[in-house]
Amino acid sequence: MAITILRLPSVLAKRGRSRSAHYLDIQDGLFTSPISIGYRAVGWPEHEVDAINSARIAGKSETEIRALVSSLEKFRKTSK
Repeated sequence: MAITILRLPSVLAKRGRSRSAHYLDIQDGLFTSPISIGYRAVGWPEHEVDAINSARIAGKSETEIRALVSSLEKFRKTSK
């Protein structure tokens, strides 16, 4: 399975959030942290962005979204 990495402008467009709101969500545990894709370059796996957006659309609570974010980040560490 090919994993697509999205850069910040694409993530913001998919989420409909501002840059500052996006980074506040990361700080609050409501979005996954970025991964390094090079010197001074970060991105997010597209499937994580889609999973979090789907959870929001489904009306999941912030507690449920934090649990999702935690599981997505844990999966990153085990899938290497």
